[in-house]
Amino acid sequence: MQEEYDATSVESHVQDVWNANNAFQVTEDESRPKYYCLCMFPYPSGSLHMGHVRNYTIGDVLSRYKRMQGFNVLQPMGWDAFGLPAENAAIKNNTAPAKWTYQNIDEMREQLQRMGIAYDWSREFATCTPEYYRWEQWFFTKLVEKGLAYKKMATVNWDPVEQTVLANEQVDAEGRGWRSGALVERREISQWFLKITQYADELLAETEKLEGWPDAVRTMQRNWIGRSEGVEFDFALANGPIGDVSAIRVYTTRPDTVAGVTYMAVAAEHPLATFAAASNADVKAFVEDCKQTGTSEAAMEKLEKKGVPLGIEAINPISGEAVPVYVANFVLMTYGTGAVMSVPGHDQRDFEFAKKFGLPIKQVVQSTVEPVDVTEQAFTEKTNTVAINSGQFDGLDFEACFQAAADFLAESANGDKKVNYRLRDWGVSRQRYWGCPIPIIYDKDGNAHTVPESDLPVVLPEDVAFSGVKSPIKDDPDFINTTVPGTDEPGIRETDTFDTFFESSWYYARYACPDADQMLDSRANYWLPVDQYIGGVEHAVLHLLYARFFHKLMRDVGLIDSDEPFTRLLTQGMVIAETFYRDDEGKPEYFNARELNLEYDNKGRISGATLKTDGKPVTVGRIEKMSKSKNNGVDPLEMIDRYGADTVRLFSMSDSPPHQSLEWKDGGVEGMNRFLRRVWREVSRLPDDAGQHAYEPDELNEAERALRRKTHETIAKVTDDIERRYTFNTAIASMMELFNEASRFDERGPSAFAVQHEAFSVLVRLLSPFTPHITHQMWAGLGYESALIDEAWPEVDEEALVKNSLTMVLQVNGKRRGEMIVAATASKEDCEKAAMEDDNVAKNLEGKTVRKVIVVPGKLVNIVAN
Repeated sequence: MQEEYDATSVESHVQDVWNANNAFQVTEDESRPKYYCLCMFPYPSGSLHMGHVRNYTIGDVLSRYKRMQGFNVLQPMGWDAFGLPAENAAIKNNTAPAKWTYQNIDEMREQLQRMGIAYDWSREFATCTPEYYRWEQWFFTKLVEKGLAYKKMATVNWDPVEQTVLANEQVDAEGRGWRSGALVERREISQWFLKITQYADELLAETEKLEGWPDAVRTMQRNWIGRSEGVEFDFALANGPIGDVSAIRVYTTRPDTVAGVTYMAVAAEHPLATFAAASNADVKAFVEDCKQTGTSEAAMEKLEKKGVPLGIEAINPISGEAVPVYVANFVLMTYGTGAVMSVPGHDQRDFEFAKKFGLPIKQVVQSTVEPVDVTEQAFTEKTNTVAINSGQFDGLDFEACFQAAADFLAESANGDKKVNYRLRDWGVSRQRYWGCPIPIIYDKDGNAHTVPESDLPVVLPEDVAFSGVKSPIKDDPDFINTTVPGTDEPGIRETDTFDTFFESSWYYARYACPDADQMLDSRANYWLPVDQYIGGVEHAVLHLLYARFFHKLMRDVGLIDSDEPFTRLLTQGMVIAETFYRDDEGKPEYFNARELNLEYDNKGRISGATLKTDGKPVTVGRIEKMSKSKNNGVDPLEMIDRYGADTVRLFSMSDSPPHQSLEWKDGGVEGMNRFLRRVWREVSRLPDDAGQHAYEPDELNEAERALRRKTHETIAKVTDDIERRYTFNTAIASMMELFNEASRFDERGPSAFAVQHEAFSVLVRLLSPFTPHITHQMWAGLGYESALIDEAWPEVDEEALVKNSLTMVLQVNGKRRGEMIVAATASKEDCEKAAMEDDNVAKNLEGKTVRKVIVVPGKLVNIVAN
């Protein structure tokens, strides 16, 4: 083993060894416990970023650790390859999305392999290949047969830039598309849906059992599903039916407040709004304006609340009063009944709207703690309240009033107690090209027919040319024209493609049997559920909810036995870094740190920056998430070329717990590189025969026992940090402490060499999940002939942790006055006596009377005197 560490040659050699031996290729083995570790697969953009490095290193640390513990470990990798970015890049670069995607996959695979992650590459697949998507087409036909997939006209979110429909989950709280950032619009389009609402109760109930998931993610899913109990009932129109509408039906979770309804609000698509718009120019203009906003509930919350009166009144079924009906931009036809009752005294949104339009505010709930007034803001509490101004319900508390009002509405207003959900069925149709074709054929009457299994897959043409953003298959007669299944009649193929979350909702299961000649085979039940899933919290109500839904769908068609896809979930934090910019007429121009000369203060913090090309100052901005827009990213390959993959991996784990953000620091990377070089150097300097010596634990001297105790304390600490706490940063800190102790150890002799060799052998094994290349070589340098990846995780020798002596702090009146070493078995009296005999303690007690001696066993002795 050479004395100087050359990361490039070491990593190249070790990876060659792994590849030659198919080191990470696994098969089912009932004799060992299985461990399936999976990181969310990447979109093949063409280059890794530091977020990828951190994410995949976390997974690799856990996978390698579990392998050393004797588990049969599966850690696969593939590509989430369909989607708009490839299509947009193809349009921009005048190429086909398939060609662009496959080139990027080849580049990213090579980059990932340089990181030395223990992937079973034999299971690799890309979701854009017919071999993969044929099975989701087959699955979709089964869902159609079971009535779980259906098509209907729907008001949808339309992204005017991407020219496609977006699910509500893909629209942010500002009403913008999740990729384009464009303000979405409302459109009425025929769409395919999956009945996720049919699984709402189970999804909600099973959320409580996901004990290995972060509470924040479980809460987000519960809130997104949004179960509520209430009453659905009618407000009769004051002047009789209008067309087919004789009443406005609403749903409320507060039947106790119905007496306080002073106006109604309906969606722009509601039949009453359509009726009024035919003769009222203001209503017509308002309805058209509403089409410029999306349909997501989050976006609705942010909108300025607007409305226009329809000139229609409805009768409050409890108070008997006539109340005006408005068309409002905060009511969605796709939520509930498309109409809401408005109680400004007890709902803040209704209150603000009533204030804006001068509508009455009526209080029907009063606090029993102290009187409240609703003239300034709504009173929304339900506990410690009583009904007022509510006729026969006056004096009832919330629960009693809820029940009594619900019963009354059931009798007098066609009421019905109902459980409602915020969750809506998942619209899976997309109008863009680069996606999985929906396996549907329409006959001349527009009836939908599923493509027979024998005709699957419906292959997406890959050699296409774009004209703008319109999908080329929509004008491709070779793709569109076909025959209706089971007949010779001409048919038309569906030209919409699946939402790309369709592919990512079941990919984890396909890894278990990627070569199966069916969607899944028996191997899926061996590997599933995934034991550890790792990815970003931004997927909490998108991918993670859809995957849970898909898992239950696959269970219910007999493909798998388990109920949930992921046992444990780790949501890693972002990688962040400084930003640097110049203000160019209100538009910041961002610069990468590599373009700058940086100045540092005496604490090592950046205090100034100048651009290398012109020597002029650049503003040091905030520390933000690495991104192209802020130009503050760091190229992982550049770091690997400079320091080696092991250094980059180690730093990505060393600075903070995985669920927190990691601040990129060049100095921190250099520090990790120095540490690895020091470990390499110390291992290389050990005597060649150090591993051939042995020791008897009972015959070790104090220094030898101390190093051995530190070795086994470190095993216990690192094991707990990885297994239970997921605090990889503190695990690394503990290993650095052990290294410092082992490298300072200067005892000589057979037993000393044996103890030091044990310390470095343990250190190399503990480090190996984090830095697998350098530790592979050092393991050989320590004299071992076996491959390190096949070694067992070190075990704690409990006897080594026993201390023969303890160091205790000495205090006089709470102030530190020294320390002493006592036998581990020393009694309280022995500790008191030894403390009083200490020279420095005696000096500080001169002229004082001892009033009390406090002994904290194993910690300190405090003598109180005056």
